[in-house]
Amino acid sequence: MAKDTRLIELEKKFSEIKELFDVERKKREIEEIERKAQSPDFWNDRANAQKLMGRLKLYKKDIETIKRVEEELQYLEELEELREEEEFQREYEKELAKLQKDVEELEIKALFRDEDDTKNAILSIHPGAGGTESQDWAEMLMRMYLRWIERKGFKYKIIDLQPGDVAGIKDVTIFVEGDYAYGYLKAERGVHRLVRISPFDANQRRHTSFASVFVYPEAEDVEVEIKEDELKIDTFRSSGPGGQHMQKNETAVRITHIPTGIVVTCQSERSQHQNKTIALKILKARLYNYYKEKEKEKLEDVEKEKGDIAWGNQIRSYILHPYKMVKDHRTGVETGNPNAVLDGEIDDFIKAFLLMQGKKALKS
Repeated sequence: MAKDTRLIELEKKFSEIKELFDVERKKREIEEIERKAQSPDFWNDRANAQKLMGRLKLYKKDIETIKRVEEELQYLEELEELREEEEFQREYEKELAKLQKDVEELEIKALFRDEDDTKNAILSIHPGAGGTESQDWAEMLMRMYLRWIERKGFKYKIIDLQPGDVAGIKDVTIFVEGDYAYGYLKAERGVHRLVRISPFDANQRRHTSFASVFVYPEAEDVEVEIKEDELKIDTFRSSGPGGQHMQKNETAVRITHIPTGIVVTCQSERSQHQNKTIALKILKARLYNYYKEKEKEKLEDVEKEKGDIAWGNQIRSYILHPYKMVKDHRTGVETGNPNAVLDGEIDDFIKAFLLMQGKKALKS
């Protein structure tokens, strides 16, 4: 009996992925971090110690995943010899599908080469011009990402939410916690376009709406200088969900970083002190990203992207009328099931973008 070509392809791909994962290097780093952790003064520099322990945990998890997939592959090879027998056919196909999914997940993780990819993420969504239409679209995107976050098993916290005047949202900032959260979500940065029959138009006309998505890596373990005299701090009463508990006091905090013009807001907590602490954390991440982009001489492009939430700049289109389709304009990936996408099934788009970026990096 000839060997299953699907299994041969999986074995080949897994071998390539192991090489990209650089398992031996990670094992050496694990040993080095564990050696350092034995030192009595290891925790004197708490920030660096936490950074190293986080890396240790992540590398151990990566190696455990590689080992688990190796065991799955070995079991499937044993099962493959029996696959022609009816009682083993279903089990073989089930295990093959599981292995294919696990190898695809590893393939994406192998592309995370930037030091920021392992970090938590800060996700913000802003509607474009168009009032209620765009604000409703921004809320649809927020729901899509929250569903995706839940599917991934990540945790999240809505830091700031500005409700729309009639429907939808004017702005939202979400903190996303999970392994490689930024690595995944950076693929979503850009302008998203929606075409549909407007539920807010009595004449049932077709409308096009835009919203922008920005993603920043958490910057807890990096040095970003924030001077008090460069900050403008305003307090105000919280609004929106949860705000009814805090209307009597100005617990919400808005911080403006005067040199860059970056503004962050937090109103998720019940005390002004807690909101200020979180707002400063978000500001630190925004400034880290700002200076990093500046170093790469990409700042003008980023600022231009922020300013043009309109036609011609979209990374992805979601068409609900006159036909149904979601298409990513960077990779060409498309699907005829927009309902599933808007319910959080965006992994195919993320994977295609990361693979495209990975191939570009290998060529450069």
